[in-house]
Amino acid sequence: MVEKIVGGIISLFSSFLTIPFGKELIVFIISLMPILELRGGLLAAALLDLDMVTSYFIAIVGNVLPVPFILWFIASILKWMRQSKFFSKFAGWLDSKIEKHKGQIEKYGFWGLVLFVGIPLPGTGAWTGCLIAAVLEMDKKKAFLATMIGIFMASVIMMLLSFGLLKNIIG
Repeated sequence: MVEKIVGGIISLFSSFLTIPFGKELIVFIISLMPILELRGGLLAAALLDLDMVTSYFIAIVGNVLPVPFILWFIASILKWMRQSKFFSKFAGWLDSKIEKHKGQIEKYGFWGLVLFVGIPLPGTGAWTGCLIAAVLEMDKKKAFLATMIGIFMASVIMMLLSFGLLKNIIG
């Protein structure tokens, strides 16, 4: 399913394929996106037949870039969205997503956030992890560090999956 979404996004940005570093730009943009994040970026890199090492760094930078902004500003933005007629439904959706996952992070704290961000499952990742950490008022420096460790953990897992290394290792 994620591969189809990533393929669709690649098609959406297909005009970038004609410019220098267009493939890399697509990977970067996908890695910035909530939900897909570096998981989608690395899948896109593999689909675009990009160099594995270059793709790795592009996807990490794309995934890390929004993290400080989410940690420092999302609680205020979410509060404003809850009060807005236009954004209140979206805020409610975000609140339900937070409620669904916050127990895992609350229970285990720092390491719960690391695992939440680092294990590439649907609904997990840096965006959601930071959103939950901000709402739970976790220490921002610790939340940032936990998110970074989680991103690196997810990047290794996704590199193995996206570039087929796991298949080569297992046989």
